[in-house]
Amino acid sequence: MAEVLVLGAGMVGVSTALALQARGHDVTIVERGTPGRETSYGNAGLIQTEAVEPYAMPLAPGALLQIAMGRGYDVKWTPQGLLSQLGAVATYAWNSRPAAHKRASVTWGKLIRQSTDRHAPLVAASGADNIIRRNGYIEIHRTPARMDKARVTAERFATEFGVQARLLTGAELRAMEPSIRTEVEGATHWSDSWNCADPGGLVAAYAALFQKNGGRIVNGDAGDLHRKGAAWVADETEAEHAVIALGPWSPMLTERFGLKVAMVFKRGYHRHYHMELPPHHPIADFGNSVVMSPMRRGLRIATAAELTPHPRLSPPQLRHGEKAARELFDVGAPVEAEPWTGRRPCMPDMLPVVGRIPDQPNLWGHFGHGHQGFTLGPVTAEILADELSGGMGWAELQPSRLKRG
Repeated sequence: MAEVLVLGAGMVGVSTALALQARGHDVTIVERGTPGRETSYGNAGLIQTEAVEPYAMPLAPGALLQIAMGRGYDVKWTPQGLLSQLGAVATYAWNSRPAAHKRASVTWGKLIRQSTDRHAPLVAASGADNIIRRNGYIEIHRTPARMDKARVTAERFATEFGVQARLLTGAELRAMEPSIRTEVEGATHWSDSWNCADPGGLVAAYAALFQKNGGRIVNGDAGDLHRKGAAWVADETEAEHAVIALGPWSPMLTERFGLKVAMVFKRGYHRHYHMELPPHHPIADFGNSVVMSPMRRGLRIATAAELTPHPRLSPPQLRHGEKAARELFDVGAPVEAEPWTGRRPCMPDMLPVVGRIPDQPNLWGHFGHGHQGFTLGPVTAEILADELSGGMGWAELQPSRLKRG
């Protein structure tokens, strides 16, 4: 048994702590705030077994022109936001080419398909079943062209990955979701994914399970991490091993220990709205770059990606998403005074960092899950915990690959 510090209490950090604890290690989480209140809080609540390919940057000339001119809503940017991470964005674009993206998808698909299986025992043990729905989510297609494209994708995902999906006509969609009040061409029901009515609440439930099983959560500054003889110390708490699981804040810490991480920071926004008759499933409207999820607090409208270091008070992507939602549903007033915003930690090669930090004894990295930290936290936590306990780890995910780059 080893003593381990886990830095960060998002989905990735808490899942790491649970996986290490299950192997008999003595684990302490160091977190500056409340578990599950940063990046893990702000997603659409999807646990996506169907997301077998990581998000690629659109490279078609028309799509790039639309992004460059700021006309689309899938990716927005500011000059400062783009220039501050230009190298990482360029590498991300390079890895979005078909051959490179397919290579990344081989590993990504193996990870993502495990997600509900890895979440299931944690949901049961933490008593969080009341906020988990196992009915999948619905992706709507407003035009015949989008419906045709969706049909091809669903067939390919079923053949290559075993993903379960049902294609719906407009009438079948309205029968499933009577609160939809406008005509659309059809939809895909991704039926083997799960969704969560309170993402931050799920992380908090996992954290409470960790404490119930004897783990400690220390409110402190993870950025204080330093060596003291053979031990790692953070905020006066020391242990033999330390795991950096700080999401978008991880590169600031790894650079101090010789590992420079070029990360793409994709900002996202959400806001909750009152709704008398919410949908039964999360509704993805990717044609308008928005996901609408029924949550405890109301209908959460969540946006796509923005490359900017500072949040906007009135983000155009959220305004557009609200407009798209009001076309579909009878949506009421916002619940919060201001939108929530956070950054997604995306690696340029689209794969998370999971393993031993080079040249640093017993220092580990576990971050960079992009849009899918909420989905993949318990999956990659098992990989990290197995390697720390003497296993082989996954070569494709090792931090050492960044040194070679």
